Amino acid sequence: MSNDPKNNKQNGISVEDMYQQRLKKIDALRAEGKNLYGQRVENLTAIKEIKEKFAELPEDSEEKLTFTTAGRLMARRVMGKSAFANIKDQKGNLQLYMQRDEIGRDNYMAFKALDIGDIISVTGYAFKTQTGEISLRTLKYDLLSKAVRPMPEKFHGLTDTEQRYRQRYIDLISNDDVRRTFELRSKVIHEVRNFLNNRGFMEVETPMMQTLAGGAAARPFKTHYNALDTTMYLRIAPELFLKRLIVGGFEKVYEIGRNFRNEGMDRKHNPEFTAIELYEAYSDCRGMMELIEEMVTTIAEKTVGTLELKAANGNTVNLTRPWRVAPYQDLIKEKMGCDWYDLTPEQQREKARAIDLRIPDEMDSLHITHEIYEKTIEDTLIQPTFVTRLPAFLVPLAKRCTDNPELVDVYELEINGQEISPGYSELNDPEEQRSRFDTQLVGNSEQDGEVDRIDEDFLTALEYGMPPTGGLGMGIDRLIMLISGAESIRDVILFPQMRPQK
Repeated sequence: MSNDPKNNKQNGISVEDMYQQRLKKIDALRAEGKNLYGQRVENLTAIKEIKEKFAELPEDSEEKLTFTTAGRLMARRVMGKSAFANIKDQKGNLQLYMQRDEIGRDNYMAFKALDIGDIISVTGYAFKTQTGEISLRTLKYDLLSKAVRPMPEKFHGLTDTEQRYRQRYIDLISNDDVRRTFELRSKVIHEVRNFLNNRGFMEVETPMMQTLAGGAAARPFKTHYNALDTTMYLRIAPELFLKRLIVGGFEKVYEIGRNFRNEGMDRKHNPEFTAIELYEAYSDCRGMMELIEEMVTTIAEKTVGTLELKAANGNTVNLTRPWRVAPYQDLIKEKMGCDWYDLTPEQQREKARAIDLRIPDEMDSLHITHEIYEKTIEDTLIQPTFVTRLPAFLVPLAKRCTDNPELVDVYELEINGQEISPGYSELNDPEEQRSRFDTQLVGNSEQDGEVDRIDEDFLTALEYGMPPTGGLGMGIDRLIMLISGAESIRDVILFPQMRPQK
């Protein structure tokens, strides 16, 4: 469906003409003194509850259960002095049946004049049709809200992807699967909180607007705070503030909230996204691996009832524990040969180019290796895999491995070819943290991410002493993609960022 209503037609009539016809109808109804926008509905019963209560009656019961319900008019079939219709609320659809002689001629004629999409309340008693469908014999109805614009034809759903994202309200009305995805999202977040609260974690809130963009390597969104006459940044991660709370004595904390990164958009990325970060004192990377493994499997079982998930790309993901653990260097050797780390940078460049990677002459060994991982290995990790012992230059906030200071004690959890969660043994040595921050800043201009200052207050906090700590993050949107089988991150964000329409 085109975004321009003038170019759309239903039954040979342009949507724009239908819209104008409805405007004229509204003017006529108002001239007659009709109220087109009603009030609160008393004693409201949801459609799902109506069906459940009626189903509880014995088969031979003659009891008439009377209900008042409300919803959007989705279909109508008029047959002389009687009519069938369908209304829809959040949880279900209900067939209505009415007779002119029962509701009165004027009411019946007014009902026939309603438009598809109007929101109405109805009162009547439940019964079962000859085909076995639970329906409501309507004795009274009221118009609650007039739909001025016509809905997508026959409610087959919006098919234009861009319009679906821009006009999510129509998408939710039209596409039941879309609505169920966001109901699932709500359940998943609820279960994340339940899981952590039951294990003694405390939910906290930290600033989304910060004087420094820290906790990750990403370009921030920048604004100006007039009251303080200072530059502020929307947060790219809450990490440094959450660690301050560990210093302050809270031993298990988590935050679910929005992060903002002023970068590109694609199937896996939205500049405004929801993530969870948590920190546990006296734990480490292995403690975080155990925690995330148990959390994801528990959430999947509680929300969709299975550990076998069907991804949009056709892959079947099996979350059954235990999950694979694969050191980063082992994956590189599997791909490039056991002698990879013995080669010179020139030899590594040659081998990387031989597998069709674009490797500039100035790229060093560390970056060549990581390019191989990101471009040729990561998307092959379909089943849950903890990639561990990464190069230290990639993770400036993690502890080094005790047996190899060039590596850090971290994991990256890969599922269906994308990172779902990173976790660390957190660096708590303030002197080394300062050195790692200094190294991170080398070569970074303001344009590269505006990481042009060190968070001195965070280093001061570390100087007061932070216990050994395990920490992890997880993209909530990507978790929903995994559990729901959604193809794009935009399918699990109610209002994804879009380029402004001209």
